Amino acid sequence: MSKLANQHCIPCSLGTPPLSQEEIKEYYNQLEGGWTVTENNRLEKSYRFRDFTEALKFTNKVAKLAEKEGHHPDIYLSWAKVRITLYTHKINGLSEADFVLAAKIDEL
Repeated sequence: MSKLANQHCIPCSLGTPPLSQEEIKEYYNQLEGGWTVTENNRLEKSYRFRDFTEALKFTNKVAKLAEKEGHHPDIYLSWAKVRITLYTHKINGLSEADFVLAAKIDEL
């Protein structure tokens, strides 16, 4: 279990600045492979499954985790594939909570 996965998502308050590029790099280096930081500072990862049912089961696990943590990703579900996009909507950028949730998702 990663150190990030042991933490909980702490909500940002309005006006909290997004993570700096240096902070993003520090958190990013703690994640398992497959995650990318997009040019508009979103954290994304795609997962492949053997069929739609398995992809849907994973999506439901992510939804349950997101509710528990109070931090919700954008989820794109298609046949045998799920794409997760994380960012903190309130600050329109990345926060520690995005990396915590990413680490937790990787452990599902």
